[in-house]
Amino acid sequence: INVCTQRSTRYLSAVSAARGLHKSALDVAERPAPEETVTSSFGRFIQSVQPRHLSPTVLQRSKRMVLDSIGVGLLGSTTDVFDLALQHCQHMYAPDDVSFVYGRRGMKLSPTLAAFVNGVAAHSMDFDDTWHPATHPSGAVLPALLAISDMLHNNSKPSGLDFLTAFNVGIEIQGRLMRFSNEARNIPKRFHPPSVVGTLGSAAACARLLSLDRNQCSNALAIAASLAGAPMANAATQSKPLHIGNASRLGLEAALLASRGLEASPLVLDAVPGVAGFSAFYEDYAPHPISSLEEDEHSFLIETQDIAFKRFPAHLGMHWIADAAAVVHKTLVGLKEGSISPNLVQDILLRVPLSKYINRPFPETEHQARHSFQFNACTALLDGEVTVQSFQPEALLRPELQALLSRVRLEHPHDNPANFNIMYGEVEVTLVSGDVLRGRCDTFYGHWRNPLSQESLQKKFRSNAGTVLSNERVERLIEAVEGLDRLDDCKPVLAQLQ
Repeated sequence: INVCTQRSTRYLSAVSAARGLHKSALDVAERPAPEETVTSSFGRFIQSVQPRHLSPTVLQRSKRMVLDSIGVGLLGSTTDVFDLALQHCQHMYAPDDVSFVYGRRGMKLSPTLAAFVNGVAAHSMDFDDTWHPATHPSGAVLPALLAISDMLHNNSKPSGLDFLTAFNVGIEIQGRLMRFSNEARNIPKRFHPPSVVGTLGSAAACARLLSLDRNQCSNALAIAASLAGAPMANAATQSKPLHIGNASRLGLEAALLASRGLEASPLVLDAVPGVAGFSAFYEDYAPHPISSLEEDEHSFLIETQDIAFKRFPAHLGMHWIADAAAVVHKTLVGLKEGSISPNLVQDILLRVPLSKYINRPFPETEHQARHSFQFNACTALLDGEVTVQSFQPEALLRPELQALLSRVRLEHPHDNPANFNIMYGEVEVTLVSGDVLRGRCDTFYGHWRNPLSQESLQKKFRSNAGTVLSNERVERLIEAVEGLDRLDDCKPVLAQLQ
């Protein structure tokens, strides 16, 4: 009797299921499938990307980004703002020894806090990479992925290719979102882009590395949108690096919450009249679904839009004006056959884009100096270049620099917009003798149109990473990152950062 009852129960269940399937089939026949939304298309993209979709160009460029970001993060671990962030995490949160911290031997934090402090380190000197439209893509994504990788057991570490796949997902999502807005193509005025697209990029990358399903990936983006955004008013302060740290941390938290089943708006990336989603950040936001990876026309943006790597730690716009000023410096040295005295200079005219937060006539702190056309031009006029040491207090406050700053004027030509893809920098110096010297830079060395060579990029990395790591570890890191796509797991990278 029991056997018959069990069989009957199974049979009735099967019949019921069949009826349900039949009813579902009728429903499908009666009601067409809903059109794919922008948000769901992004979730599909994140979930479906595979290592085979990464071309050799994408792999090479993304490995360069990883190397540079680790280097600037290690150097950033020597800054005051990094120390403040780290102290806060140590004093306010219970110990959780899981994920490494840049530049601190034997110290570990929870994955989310490690993502935060390492993100702060990456942007603490404004030395991290820059893309077009304008954002700092790597610093928001890499610390979160490193924190997750450190969290996983030794036998569960992601392969190098899986790591790079997740990294490229995070970069791609940022670029796609910014290309839905013309406003995003210019130097920002309202929100700091990494705090917006960087948070969603981090969520996307973490969702991919954690192998979330399509709906969870969409939810991770929507949750991240509720955690995103920071005002430009905090540029040139110690709080600006927090934007990158929070983007990395909160993106990771969004992915973890989505993995637990937390839901959010299924239309957060769509343009819904009367209800602001991602459009709250960009007023001219006009999105469309992201194409399938199997479609011939799809390619990663990094394939055609390379990255800018900075030669010195300052806002990207400073690189044009510094290089233009260095041309004048070289001419002045040739004329006077020695050091340059402010007494020779009557007037300094800078022709630069109109952007209020990088127009700082007399910067008083290193963070202000990193966002000052005037400071970087005058430093390059005096020294022929701008370096990491240029922002030390003794360099910032030297009398000859202050004397030159008092002679600077700015002009904003109409053909010089605040756009990293088409702006230029011009320096015109009038000497007391009446001679006029000019320098102009249309594309600096390190810009995506004139990228750093691999030799120059490694030189920058060695200089940055060598401030906290031994030469042996620095070289091992270079070797591990360059061979990342061939590693069975990413332990060789993590081992050098512990």
